[in-house]
Amino acid sequence: MGILEIKNVGKRFGGLQALGDVNLSVAENTVHAIIGPNGAGKSTLLNCLVGKLIPDTGSVTFQGQSLLGRKPHEINQMGVSRVFQTPEIFADLTVMENVMIPCFAHRDGSFKLNAIGSVAGQADIKTQAEQILEDVNMLDKHQMQASSLSRGDKRRLEMAMCLVQEPKLLLLDEPTAGMARADTNNTIDLLKEIKEKRDITMAIIEHDMHVVFSMAERITVLAQGTPLVEDTPDNIKGHPKVREAYLGEAQV
Repeated sequence: MGILEIKNVGKRFGGLQALGDVNLSVAENTVHAIIGPNGAGKSTLLNCLVGKLIPDTGSVTFQGQSLLGRKPHEINQMGVSRVFQTPEIFADLTVMENVMIPCFAHRDGSFKLNAIGSVAGQADIKTQAEQILEDVNMLDKHQMQASSLSRGDKRRLEMAMCLVQEPKLLLLDEPTAGMARADTNNTIDLLKEIKEKRDITMAIIEHDMHVVFSMAERITVLAQGTPLVEDTPDNIKGHPKVREAYLGEAQV
């Protein structure tokens, strides 16, 4: 049994079937990519995993516990963090404050934005934040305002905000979207470093095949809301069904 189990999941929006009988198992401490052409159901599936949508049918479990019916912040507290397509950061705060904020989260998911500087145990939290920033190579930018960062560094900051919560599963929604190739390669290297340093599982939704084949140990291809094929990267590259779904071979 994988750390994340998706069984017979279906989701409709009126007359449109976005997902149909999806079965997927993500093994612990692996990188599992979910790919497919536009409209394949990738984003719908991800939203079912993080509590933004509830499937019409099927089950989703994380470490044996159901995720269905839970609010996004409850899923986050269970050890599941999400990196969004557009980095979700607090632009008006410094890099350090952004990383410290998740430590002050209320149980209902809201944040105590005025807590920095007044909460007992701040020194320990700051030390933890500094370690995380060092892990993502951003400690030298800890005093910078988040809005002034490059897109690549905003992505690094968002990952730091996730990592300070010590997740067991990191869901990445097109983590290199809108990046130049140099920033993309830096992000790939960062994710590999995080994977090596931490006991963490990653599930990635991605269109960039360079990212997918650089990182993934297992790939599931969705087409029209259903799994088309699941295999290793080497076998996926030349699979005729995958070429058909993409209307041509992926460029790696």
